Parts: sequence; C-alpha cells; structure tokens
Amino acid sequence: MAQPDFDEIIDRTGTHCSKWDDMQAIYGVSPGDGIAMWVADMDFRPPAPVQRAVEAMAAHGVYGYPGANPDYVGAIRWWMDSRHGWQVEPEWILSAHGLVNGTAICVDAFTQPGDRVIVMTPVYHAFARVIRASGREVAEFPLAIQDGQYRMDWEGWQRLLTGRERMLILCSPHNPGGRVWSAEELRQVADFCAAHDLILVSDEIHHDLVMPGSPRHRVLATVAPEAAPRLVTLTAATKTFNIAGAHIGNLIVADEGLRKRLQGRLMALGISPGLFGPGMVAAAYSPEGAAWVDALVAYLDGNRRLFDEGVNAIPGIRSMPLQATYLAWVDFSGTGMERAEFTRRVEQGARIAANHGGTFGTGGEDFLRFNIATPRARVAEAVARLQEAFRDLQ
Repeated sequence: MAQPDFDEIIDRTGTHCSKWDDMQAIYGVSPGDGIAMWVADMDFRPPAPVQRAVEAMAAHGVYGYPGANPDYVGAIRWWMDSRHGWQVEPEWILSAHGLVNGTAICVDAFTQPGDRVIVMTPVYHAFARVIRASGREVAEFPLAIQDGQYRMDWEGWQRLLTGRERMLILCSPHNPGGRVWSAEELRQVADFCAAHDLILVSDEIHHDLVMPGSPRHRVLATVAPEAAPRLVTLTAATKTFNIAGAHIGNLIVADEGLRKRLQGRLMALGISPGLFGPGMVAAAYSPEGAAWVDALVAYLDGNRRLFDEGVNAIPGIRSMPLQATYLAWVDFSGTGMERAEFTRRVEQGARIAANHGGTFGTGGEDFLRFNIATPRARVAEAVARLQEAFRDLQ
C-alpha cells in the first residue's frame, strides 16, 4: 500500500460540504481565512480501495435497486472479528442510514412518547436531538471529572432515576471526552441497565480511532454477553474511513426478539441501504483498509500531541487527555472568562469554527470541541492562532 498523504490540503469549499460551506452562516467564520474544526468528519481522502469501488460502480453506469450484498455483510464480520475480537453472525446485522438514524430507530422501536432516555452528559449532541424530536424526554446523567477525565457517577445517578426511564444510550468511546471505557465500566453499565430494565444502545462508531498507548476499546457485547437480551450495538465504517456521506451504519443485535422489533420499524419506515454505501464499506473493511487505518491513527496521534502541547501552554486552558476519537475537548474554565468571551476569541480572534460545549448537554458549558482530523499544517496554524488570541494570559 502506498503511504497515505494526510498532509495534502484538499479544498472542500463549494462541494456542499457542511464542515466548510456552512461555517460562515453558523459561526461567522469565513472559509476563505478560517479553519473548520467543528463537524466530525476528516479532511482526508479515504483509502484507495474505497475510491476504486466508487469508480467501478460509477463506471458500470446502471444504478438500479440494490439487492442482497454478501460481500458487505462478510466484510463487517471480518472487520469486527479481526479488529475487535467480536464474532458477529450474519443475521445479527441490520442497516440504517447512518448512526443518527440508527439511534432514532432504536428510540422509535423501544420507547413511547413521554418515556425518558438516559444519556451521560456531556455527550454527542445528536442523541438529545432525536430523543426530543420523537417526543421522548432527555434524561441527562452528568459525568464526573476525576484526575482530568470523565468517570461514571453511579451513586449520583441513582438519585436521578424516576421510574420512567426505558433506555440508556452509551457513547463508547466517549464523544466529546475521548475516554475509552474500561471493561469494568462497561459491565457496570450493563448491570445498571439490567437492574432498571433499560434497553441499552451502545454507540461504538469511534471504536477504530484509539490513540497509541491508550487502553484498547472493548466491545460491550464481548465483556457483558449477559446484556444481549437488551443490547443494540451501533457501528459504522463511515467515521473510520471518512465516508459519512454514504449514510450507512450497522445495528448489530444478537437477540432475536429485539432484532424483529427493529426490523419491523425499518420496514414500516421504508429504510434500506442504497447502492453505493455497502460497496464502499465492503472495500474499506479490507486488509488494505486496515493498513490505512493504522497509518491514520499514527498521524492523528501526532496531531493530538501538537494540539495538546500548544493549547495546554496557554494558562487557564486545558485539553482533556484524548484516548480515542479525533475530537479535542478543551476546557476554558481556568481563564475565568465568560463563555461568550472565550468563544468570541476563538471565532472572531483566531477565526476557528469549533463546536460549542453547551450543545453536548450539562457539563459542557465551559468547553469547546476541536476536530484535529485535518492536515498537520492546519493544526499548527490553529494552535498559533489560539495562542495569539489568548496572548494576554501568557
């Protein structure tokens, strides 16, 4: 495999790209001189086999209804086994139009309007969005911070239960905090859900993006197999290989009863894979794709070290240690500034678009989330701009 060129600057403006084309309207940061570090996709090309697969499908020239795709299912099974030690049966795999859609399908299938759905905040903002949009109530269970990292607060959470909770959505690895949950923590989640009769949805979309030297990601289904009667695991190739526009993700369900309920909702809503997505996934989940991911993670680790060293040198600003994902979670509380002030300095001073921490729920108010999956020269420029924007603190 040729070495991927992650340093290549690719102009994504004018391509209907949310990350770059929408940041002026949302953040007031022009793509002409700004740096997009908000939407969680990468500014890198996917591995060569994905490009070849797309080109072959396009060259065929007939884009009719897709049928069964055993290559797609087989590739998912191979990847989960070879990369994560998880043996998945073919019939366990259901497909949705990405994992936000997959989360929404789970909420629709297993809860009723007015039910409470637990999320551990701060957490990926789309969870709350789909919960509220479906007429359910978001139950925010705030994470604790210990030794600079997030921890689960079981004692505090017991006091938040009302009896109306029907589901818990776990983000593993955690977005935006970058935590890789331990096997013991995952077993505690499974035990909590069993004790309170909760459906457990484990969103593991970032499972391939674990930094060198960090604890390895553990698939919840493998460390707590007893959770199977209540467990739906969400995975996707889209985050790993930067193909989110394919809008395809997996709902992997070992329990036949749960699976039939999900299949019923997928059928009722007319949800099935398109033509291009499965072919892209089958190409990505391959030995060549695996080598590309290894190179990607090494590159992201270099970006992480560069970003953290530069940001943590600014008094009062601290980037939470990043074990997984490519999303730096930066705490500005030590500056003593109001949220509006540190946000203004980042957006208007440094001309960087970063996610506002408050959108991730309780506990995120003093944070901004920065996407470091971009060429290293851009990360270095972002660090320099942040240091200049907060120069009066140094």
